[in-house]
Amino acid sequence: MALRDLLGERYGFHGLPHDYRRLESSLLHEVLRRRRGLPILLSVVWIEVARRAGRAGVRAWRCPGTSSWASATRAGRAPGRCWPTPFDGGRVLTGPDAELLVAGATGGPLEPSMLAPAGTLEVVARILNNVRAWAATRPERTDVGLWALDVALLLPSRPARLRYERAQLLVQRGEFTAGAAELEAYADVVAAVDQAAADRIRGEALAARALLN
Repeated sequence: MALRDLLGERYGFHGLPHDYRRLESSLLHEVLRRRRGLPILLSVVWIEVARRAGRAGVRAWRCPGTSSWASATRAGRAPGRCWPTPFDGGRVLTGPDAELLVAGATGGPLEPSMLAPAGTLEVVARILNNVRAWAATRPERTDVGLWALDVALLLPSRPARLRYERAQLLVQRGEFTAGAAELEAYADVVAAVDQAAADRIRGEALAARALLN
């Protein structure tokens, strides 16, 4: 495959296990600079290079257990029985390879539904999830977590609970008034389906405001 030869072998785009611990691995400009990153970011590089070369059919696919997003060249169809993995520099997984990896990760067989193409917004959401997960284990980087939440909330389809997560993060950062307001706004949304949960969240808002004293 031309993409593997160009990006994986000639330019050395790939990933390593410790890249999962680096924020740079989830930032596209850093992935382009370092030629290293998480599977999903490396797949974005593959997809965009292919698109600029006139191969708009290259898509991202998530195969559980592979720790890699495979790029396929068949627009609108599931990939065949071989998948190049950008995280491994374009190493090709065969059908049996993928089945073994999925079985090890999930305990079940490789199902066709696991090979559904990822849409652009899904890719963006997953990248932001990775950034939030990185920040969540580093209390000193709540700024990064808040940035990722703010961007995620701009997406047209996102879980309402992100607002709750944002409110909690604001309180954690000492922004008690803003966090309480966000909790109250989220409680209004929750009240339509679960009044008890809404009351509990309003109690959290009161507790956040009390921290101002």
